[in-house]
Amino acid sequence: MGKRFWICGLVVSFAALLLTFVIHAFLLGPDYAALGAMYRNAQEGARHFGWLLLAHGLVGFAMTWIFAQGVDRRRPTLVQGLRFGLAMALFSTVPASLLQYAVQPLPGALVARQVVLGTLAMVLLGALLAWLQPRREALHAPP
Repeated sequence: MGKRFWICGLVVSFAALLLTFVIHAFLLGPDYAALGAMYRNAQEGARHFGWLLLAHGLVGFAMTWIFAQGVDRRRPTLVQGLRFGLAMALFSTVPASLLQYAVQPLPGALVARQVVLGTLAMVLLGALLAWLQPRREALHAPP
């Protein structure tokens, strides 16, 4: 795990945090607010921001690590990234949303939007990883 791995992990972590903010604060924020005390308010959420940083750091570095282990330089990289992002969504985002729906009284339409937007975010992160190519030796374009 060289310098490239750490740079890719940081970039993907930041991108994951940014996508989560757009999805959950802007796109789904009004839906969460309508549910009342089921979710933390903005002030309480700010006090737990460190946990968000840790979670997205884990997502970014774990995705980078797994993608770097399986990328095949003989196949189109973008297709691999998109497929990888979908696999990560099916492994993490979709089951987490379904589990949350099973244990919390959430509206089904909200959970469906969480699944769709979360899956889209993971696919975008996979495409970003394909573009970054964490196994590439140098920071310049591959030959």
